[in-house]
Amino acid sequence: MSDDSWPEGAARENGAPSSEEPFEPPRLPQDVRSVMLSGIFVLLVFYALYASAPIAIPLVFAILLKLLLQPGVRVLGKLRIPSPVAALAMITLLFGIVAVAGYLLSGPAESWLQKAPEGWPRLEDRLSVLKRPIEELQQVVQRVEQLAEAPPSSTPTVAVRGPGLTSYVFAGTRNILRGLGITVLILFFLLTSGEVFMRRLVEILPSFRDKKRAVALSYEVEHNISLYLATVTMMNALVGLATALAMWLIGLPDPPLWGALAFVLNYVLILGPLTGIGLFFLVGLLSFDTLWQALIPPAAYLLIHILEGEWITPNLLARRFTLNPVLVIGSLIFWDWMWGIPGALLAVPMLAVFKIVCDRVRPLAAVGHFIGG
Repeated sequence: MSDDSWPEGAARENGAPSSEEPFEPPRLPQDVRSVMLSGIFVLLVFYALYASAPIAIPLVFAILLKLLLQPGVRVLGKLRIPSPVAALAMITLLFGIVAVAGYLLSGPAESWLQKAPEGWPRLEDRLSVLKRPIEELQQVVQRVEQLAEAPPSSTPTVAVRGPGLTSYVFAGTRNILRGLGITVLILFFLLTSGEVFMRRLVEILPSFRDKKRAVALSYEVEHNISLYLATVTMMNALVGLATALAMWLIGLPDPPLWGALAFVLNYVLILGPLTGIGLFFLVGLLSFDTLWQALIPPAAYLLIHILEGEWITPNLLARRFTLNPVLVIGSLIFWDWMWGIPGALLAVPMLAVFKIVCDRVRPLAAVGHFIGG
């Protein structure tokens, strides 16, 4: 009997796929009370994350880095290297690469910052077409401000002077170093003692079936998240390398600096590449004499991003790891409001991790389907 002569019920009983059967996405829970309680719980979690940002941000960075470095620690463990030594080696390798790259790129970055004030007249000359509309807009804004200005008051004004620039810089540096220290500390103990949490969870579960399911689910989620983070990091590194090579061929000064910039911006989906296009256009205006030459760097960067973002990475990660662009933008705006620049960098990885977890947990499958692209 051919496959075409099977009844539809028999096809399902024998495990054969039915092409006529439509795809049914996971359904949301129908209990209104549970939905409302879940919403209240989520709001409380977000408030706690907002209030505990100095601790929560290093913790999230440490968890994501743990998932990224865990495969390397396991490989070293198979070579009979103790887990504390393996964790310390991976952490040293990661932050050593970052420190060396920062040291090598600090000189070119400083030279470009010094040249920036000198380049303003050149930019004004290149963008002279837009100068007149901008001046008219400024005049309109000034008129509106004059109309809205309150009448002068005889009450003496008191000027409150805030902290100086030096105090602001030192405070920012102190916060960064403190957050970095917390991240490294938490990361080390997660890499060395992360299996303890799973063992304790398995011990308190009631049945052997639940224990087996919990172990399988945790390893599947960890594997998929590690695969996603490692693939994205590898592709971002290739984007940075391709951008540096393209800028070298175009003749733009300091191509390693632009490659590193492309590597970092590629972690912020949509807004990162858009920011990169604008920066490369400004750098092109400062480096070349004609307008068409200034358009070559952003065009090359855009071409690299299209090849990577629309073809290579989706094929490597498969379509199940793609994200809804609207939710990506919303996540970027929300986490930037919550945590500032660190939140913008963490927004997309956290959204991807949340989707992977939802896809593997049955009660959250509908949420994972909604987040998908």
